Amino acid sequence: MQRTDNDNPPASGKAAWRERIRAERAGVPQEQRDAEASALARNLSEIQAATVCFYVPFDTEPGSRALLDVLSRQGSRVLLPVIPDAAGPLDWAEYSGPSSLATGVFPPVLEPTGPRLGPHAVREADVVLVPALAVDRVGVRLGKGGGYYDRSLVLASRETRFVAVVRDSELVDRLPSEPHDVRMHAALTPGRGLVSLAERPEV
Repeated sequence: MQRTDNDNPPASGKAAWRERIRAERAGVPQEQRDAEASALARNLSEIQAATVCFYVPFDTEPGSRALLDVLSRQGSRVLLPVIPDAAGPLDWAEYSGPSSLATGVFPPVLEPTGPRLGPHAVREADVVLVPALAVDRVGVRLGKGGGYYDRSLVLASRETRFVAVVRDSELVDRLPSEPHDVRMHAALTPGRGLVSLAERPEV
């Protein structure tokens, strides 16, 4: 049978997927980026949670800093990641407005400047909105390869929902996976809103 992009290739196939999606994102016009960011902000109304772990979108990532304030106005406490100096799980701190952000270990990534809450603060989250290059229908997420989120999400509560934030075309049928990959429960996209993903232990 002929293989397609959405068959499950070896883990080494992740590099090809990353290259392809980064190239596609780089080709998206700014006007379209802005429209997709506005749509994502509207779709955040589907996220109703007391505490949300999010991140500050940068470069070609879908969304904008405005999403943080949307969540705050909805009444959510927003925790943002702080990248550690050495490989390991993310630290977290509370978002308290645009003035509370500053560049961290990896400029131009913005991080909160408030008190550090420790890696286990992710257990307080009802929902974690996770950056992703792509996610598939069974919840496999393609990240940038640093491993910070895979090390962090395993510390979350069993009740915490993981939501990958992607463009519509980045919700695909199948991605390469590895045993350490933490599965997503849903995807948040500009055009489709909050999309539930099949929760299966195997791919």
